[in-house]
Amino acid sequence: MLSGNEVAQHNGRESCWIIVHGKVYDVTEFLNDHPGGSRIILKYAGKDATQEYDPIHPPDAITSNLPPEKHLGPVQPDTVEKVEIQITDEEKERLERIERRPSLSEILNLHDFESIAKEVMPVKAWAYYSSAADDEITIRENHAAYHRIWFRPRIMRDVTNVDFSSTILGHKTSMPIYITATALGKLGHPDGELILTRAAAQHGIIQMIPTLASCSFDELVDGAQPGQVQFFQLYVNKDRAITKRIVQHAEARGIKALFITVDAPQLGRREKDMRQKFEAEDPAEVSKTGKDNVDRSQGAARAISSFIDPGLKWSDLNWFKSITKMPLILKGVQCWEDALEAYDQGLAGVVLSNHGGRQLDFARSGIEILAECVKHLKDKRGLTFPNEKFQLFVDGGVRRATDVLKAVALGATAVGIGRPFLYAYSAYGPDGVDRALQILHDEFEMNMRLLGAPTIKDVVREMVDASNLSSHVVAVPSDSLFNTNCRELKLSCLFDANIRNVDEVMQHAVLKLPLKAKI
Repeated sequence: MLSGNEVAQHNGRESCWIIVHGKVYDVTEFLNDHPGGSRIILKYAGKDATQEYDPIHPPDAITSNLPPEKHLGPVQPDTVEKVEIQITDEEKERLERIERRPSLSEILNLHDFESIAKEVMPVKAWAYYSSAADDEITIRENHAAYHRIWFRPRIMRDVTNVDFSSTILGHKTSMPIYITATALGKLGHPDGELILTRAAAQHGIIQMIPTLASCSFDELVDGAQPGQVQFFQLYVNKDRAITKRIVQHAEARGIKALFITVDAPQLGRREKDMRQKFEAEDPAEVSKTGKDNVDRSQGAARAISSFIDPGLKWSDLNWFKSITKMPLILKGVQCWEDALEAYDQGLAGVVLSNHGGRQLDFARSGIEILAECVKHLKDKRGLTFPNEKFQLFVDGGVRRATDVLKAVALGATAVGIGRPFLYAYSAYGPDGVDRALQILHDEFEMNMRLLGAPTIKDVVREMVDASNLSSHVVAVPSDSLFNTNCRELKLSCLFDANIRNVDEVMQHAVLKLPLKAKI
């Protein structure tokens, strides 16, 4: 058994040992291969790095990336030098805000979780979860688009009992929703995506496991209940051997469908995230790529995504069909022409999505693309929706069961929900996700009755007026719940404290006064 003193001597680039969960690893040869660069590793050279390692890494990340001879064995616990983490005043204030959170019973909708999460999450974690591309127009449009769809309820129907269960790719779900893939779950809670796995089982819905989960893939599959259905979201690796290994391992573990992300040949500029220099560590699939040119100075997203293949093309689908029998769904389709091509290629469906507004700003909302796809696929191929053989899914901007019902009425099989569940467990842990799903359950029950639909199959096109859906400038009621979660960049660090707001900055510009002068 090694002593902490011996480990402490290996504290530089020439010889770098670290301790994780009581075991010593020689990471000297891995320094230059680490996708995040060597600096973060060298910070813990000769010390216990567990506290820094745990929030992001899957448990098996270090053991699977280092050869056995680099696993040096256990260390005597009482001899280990640990890095002291100083709690800043900002962190103390954040912890105090956590103590002052409203009780969970006071949370009435999914917007409330977002409001609380914004106040209690670490700044970098909030920046990663909430950030979107460029001016963040599309992320707002994703939500606003649902406000341009109005209901046409039916009356005098027996809605004593309402059934909003459905099927997704032939698998039962208690609601026409699924938990869509989102990366870096442990930024919000130490249990990360495992919280969502357990909640999905408890509430009878389906979880889509992300490639860039903080938890390992096998940990999430092992955490599922017997018979629990899980899907897998795939970022296609430049190294197709790695992609093949991941896909076939997922199929062997019982994954029921493969959702291939196609809207991220390059990451969009998520400026809120880019302002936060990413100092946490990377998920397992990033660590396995062995690249040394990652720019960690521009946020979490860029630090973990260097392996994604920008050369993915339609002809690659034949290769995917050759390596798996899982149903293939393209995630990130943004026009009817590509949806039609996916149908002609024999795929099982598409997710109409703009990556949560995180890629191309001014991309249209998934719900708008849905209406377009239903029309043109009927005209071109005679398809009607919902369609069991080619299923349309939507994600982005969903905060209410009414949003989901609008999508179902327009032809969607189901709707993916991501950020709201991250915010729920970031604010309240596992109980938050349970509460969020119960809120959606209650909203479905109420709104199905008010809509006059005893079952999901009774939610039909005639129940909605979407005539203004493609009108991007239209008067709608102000959405204060959503808008209060949008916060402008603080300019206090850029301008003199005497200038109180952006309007005063503009006045200075117009009057050409020095910035230090008072108006």
